[in-house]
Amino acid sequence: MMRLEASEKQHRYHNLLDDDHANEMLESEGAGLAARVAELEVRCSRQAEELLCLRSTLADALRRLNALEGRAPTTSNVQRNGGGTYTERTTGTPTRELRIRQPSYRESVKRTSSYGSSASSLSQRRGPQHQSTGSLQSDSPASSSSLSPAPSPSPRATPAPLTPHPVQPYRSRNNSTSGNQSPSPATNNLTKRWNSTGDFNAQGLLPSTRFTTTKSLLNLYSKPSQNGPILKHGTHTCQYNEEDGTVRMFIRGRPVILYAPSDHDNLDLSKVAPPPHNKLKLEWVYGYRGKDCRNNLYLLPTGEIVYFVAAVVVLFNVDEQCQRHYTGHTDDVKCLAVHPNKLIIATGQCAGHDRLDARPHVRVWNSVSLATLAVVGAGSLERAAAGVAFSRADGGALLACVDDGPDHVISVWEWQRGDKGHCLAETKCSVDTVVAVEFHPLDRNQIVTCGKGHIAFWTLDASNVLYKRMGIFETRDKPKYVTCLAFNHNGDVISGDSNGNLIVWGRGTNTVHKLVRGVHEGAVFSLCGLKDGGLVSGGGKDGRLVLFDADLSATGTENVIEGHYGGVRVVTEGRGRQLFVGTTRNCILHGDLQLGFVPAVLGHVDEVWGLAAHPSLPQFASAGWDRLLQLWDALSHSTVWSKDIEERAQCCAWARDGGALAVGCVSGRWLVYHPQTRELLAQHQDGTEPIQTIEYSPNNRLVAIGSRDNFIYVYQVDDDGARYSRLGKCLGHSSFITHLDWSEDSQYIRSNSGDYEVLFWNATTCRQAPSGAALRDVPWASAHCPLAFSCVGVWPEGADGTDINSCTRTQDGRLAATGDDFGKVKLYAYPVTQPKSLCAAYGGHSSHVTCVRFLPDDTRLLSAGGHDAALLQWLVD
Repeated sequence: MMRLEASEKQHRYHNLLDDDHANEMLESEGAGLAARVAELEVRCSRQAEELLCLRSTLADALRRLNALEGRAPTTSNVQRNGGGTYTERTTGTPTRELRIRQPSYRESVKRTSSYGSSASSLSQRRGPQHQSTGSLQSDSPASSSSLSPAPSPSPRATPAPLTPHPVQPYRSRNNSTSGNQSPSPATNNLTKRWNSTGDFNAQGLLPSTRFTTTKSLLNLYSKPSQNGPILKHGTHTCQYNEEDGTVRMFIRGRPVILYAPSDHDNLDLSKVAPPPHNKLKLEWVYGYRGKDCRNNLYLLPTGEIVYFVAAVVVLFNVDEQCQRHYTGHTDDVKCLAVHPNKLIIATGQCAGHDRLDARPHVRVWNSVSLATLAVVGAGSLERAAAGVAFSRADGGALLACVDDGPDHVISVWEWQRGDKGHCLAETKCSVDTVVAVEFHPLDRNQIVTCGKGHIAFWTLDASNVLYKRMGIFETRDKPKYVTCLAFNHNGDVISGDSNGNLIVWGRGTNTVHKLVRGVHEGAVFSLCGLKDGGLVSGGGKDGRLVLFDADLSATGTENVIEGHYGGVRVVTEGRGRQLFVGTTRNCILHGDLQLGFVPAVLGHVDEVWGLAAHPSLPQFASAGWDRLLQLWDALSHSTVWSKDIEERAQCCAWARDGGALAVGCVSGRWLVYHPQTRELLAQHQDGTEPIQTIEYSPNNRLVAIGSRDNFIYVYQVDDDGARYSRLGKCLGHSSFITHLDWSEDSQYIRSNSGDYEVLFWNATTCRQAPSGAALRDVPWASAHCPLAFSCVGVWPEGADGTDINSCTRTQDGRLAATGDDFGKVKLYAYPVTQPKSLCAAYGGHSSHVTCVRFLPDDTRLLSAGGHDAALLQWLVD
């Protein structure tokens, strides 16, 4: 018995030893396996980095070879980021492979930029490129330019134009715009003609992990969303009823029933419609922001003037009539400064409604390549960059910025340290508004600011602390505003104020050295120091330009700009004796004090809602709340004429034969003008609410007027659009009319309203059709109603019914475009019947896009901004 127990114990002991030995072996093997796996992961990571570098180098080499051979760049994968493979396309803008997700469209505040998965590896079509032999341009895909064969815009007070000229062949040199390229480590060799953006990234093509994973538009390594298409799709909750062929979509919980044509195949809601093969290129920007921004017009060595409007910085060569565009910003650009080398530019923007992608910041970029060099102040600025300035005495190493927040914080940055710069100092500037900031041109680390009731002289000491000395006006009348700054050759500071006076502040002091009273009636808005030591002052109210010599004595030479252009906002020196003048009514003039000034840029001053393309010519009309009705030529990029209609305009439309131009006004009046003579042909009043939309019938015999009073008024057209008689009004909508469409046979009207109703009408009887099912097969002459079966896919998930402000389609029925409340212009393949439809989204507007329209030949798309008062012209490629 004892032997059995001993044997059993010994057996258990051996089993335990075997188990321990096995466990040790397993642990040892597991540890070795983990070490090998870790080693393999490291090796894979290194190989991935090597492959990335090799791909990037290969892509750059191919771009260079293709540039030398004159061919369009080929497509090659260059970087994997955030789960999607970027492809370097012909525009130089990366897209992602198709990956479906359901982004939340609406945020807490409107106009939030929506960036979803987007993507497609589908091939993109590219048109031919035409290079210029004129001014200094970039050979890189990072630049965008357009060449116009026609002269500069005509003034607002223009003579009656002749009959519109036939369309001339259009010469263009269009490269895709890229305003957000990789930063350049070197800034000393900026005058060469760059062949690719890789020339600006000598530190390597592999960015840090933090930059490769972020989706922020502040990312220097990713291309800006507004320059290349963001492919995305709506994921609107829809229900399809096969029995009656209807789609039920929900907008803010309200069902909207849309009838599919009887020959339409069954709708598969899970499918995703492909994006359009075409894309848009920003070709021309009409407008300038001078009504509320200062110091925003400069002449560059390339012969271009640089200024901004909306979220676009424009580089415009007036002599050659060509534009390039920097589009790295995500919201309103508010200030601009030029580096002492005249090639680097800093522009600051305000805070948008997106918490991440539209933070206020300053972008420093190269004006030749349009490559972004640094993004400064993101996360530290509160509201907007109200003013920005480069240092001068040290060659531009520092950048000063004033925030538009309550404390108006002034900060000084070493902008070349890293891609975000390094803040040397910041402090509260003033409790009152600050309108200008300038570095002293001769004294290092000396800064001058001015604004409401003050002028301040700042010193940045060796310990990077800012000290302030307030200007002392002594017994002289203290102005309400010190409005502008300049420097003479002695280093004295010259200020202009709201009393119309000029004050000279002695160099290194904060006391008045000289006072020149009553230079202008009203405020002095701009001071321009000339190369010969002279000074030109501009009056914001009287519109006068006065020339002074180096001792600030009036020379007797002056000029007055015409009143309809507004007052002087900014004056900058051109070549020779030429001056460029930005005005308070968003115009740019050029000329000299002896011969006078002519307009180079014209624009709207207030919200633009009316936009209509001519039915047969490459012309379009625009009308806004500034009471201006303007006719534009899309090929010459010029104003044919401009007319003050003395009414705030809400919409406009052309007669089908182009013989009349109707304008709907906020007061309920609608006016009809002859497009050649600008003669008022007819005027009518329908209610007291704004006229929201006007549409002529395809046979040109009827016109439908959609009003905010919930009614549609139908008129008969006689005498070639000169006489109108009302047939009746359509009653049935419970909210204001937003959009109208005519049937191709001019028998029916379909309409959308503010409460998401879709109704159909018999045009001749003004009676509502009992059911939309009876009209499901009616072909429609236009696609201006976004609530229609052919436009289901333009509505994203959770969208408000008013988020899509405008919708249109091409004449050939291949493309559709929308303008929304988030500043985006989107391009779709038409018809957009699939609820999940991929699109290409483009930015540039900083406000809601109020209207989009294609030109009659479908080669260009026009878009109008609301508060930004900008008109953008896009080339359909």
